[in-house]
Amino acid sequence: MSEPKPQKRQFRAMEEVMKILFLVCGMISVGFVLFISIYLIISGLPAIMTIGPIEFLFGTTWASTASEPQFGILPFILTSIYGTAGAIIIGVPVGFLAAVFLAKVAPPKVAAVIRTAVDLLAGIPSVVYGLIGMMVLVPAVRELFGLPDGASLFCAIIVLAIMILPTIVSVSETALKAVPPEYEEASLALGATEIETYMRVSVPAAKSGIASAVVMGIGRAIGEAMAIIMVAGNVANMPSLFSSVRFLTTAITSEMSYAAVGSLQQQALFSIGLVLFLFIMIINVLLNTLLKGNREK
Repeated sequence: MSEPKPQKRQFRAMEEVMKILFLVCGMISVGFVLFISIYLIISGLPAIMTIGPIEFLFGTTWASTASEPQFGILPFILTSIYGTAGAIIIGVPVGFLAAVFLAKVAPPKVAAVIRTAVDLLAGIPSVVYGLIGMMVLVPAVRELFGLPDGASLFCAIIVLAIMILPTIVSVSETALKAVPPEYEEASLALGATEIETYMRVSVPAAKSGIASAVVMGIGRAIGEAMAIIMVAGNVANMPSLFSSVRFLTTAITSEMSYAAVGSLQQQALFSIGLVLFLFIMIINVLLNTLLKGNREK
């Protein structure tokens, strides 16, 4: 027996309403991105034009409050690149192997305990990471390497690596669990060991999800400010592993509160935000292009 026509009309009306709702939500998201982009361009370009693009991007001295101010952000750019790269080099292998262990190797009870710990790690506020790093990691590095001050790029890399672990573990584990069991069963039937199956069958099948986890980890590392400002020393030096440094994010955080409204200093800080925004967009576009290429293969 067919459904009554009024009920069909209600279902169709509800579908149309939901389609419109989804469209509105999508447009709101796009609108926020456009608003942020336009605002940063309008606020950041004047300082870049005043200072000069070459001097601003490739200058090695930042002295925004000097009698003759200089606004070179190359130390901030290099520090952000080195810090993010270091965190990825440490955090990705640890997070990836932990995800393989949780998804394929660990007994259910052990996996449940570790998964709970990972979830708790994800919920810890950034300032707590920074506080523990400042009170424990920085003094330990100072004593271990005989440094006058332990606050350094090295400490920032360690803290960032720990902070991106939950994202990499959770997303990678989900991707590995989504691999059809038939793939692994076929591999085992052909005589491969369990570890060979996991690393040569399951991991390649889940590479898109694992790569997405890395992308999210990079975004978390680049955008972090509160924890980093507490362990990196916040000094505008050219980056060195055991010297105090300042990231793009911490440069904005540390000076925006006292920069005079409408001053060149404040405009330069907006310009740093614009550079950071473009930096993140370029990385996302490149990584997403690589992922798309891998999927097409």
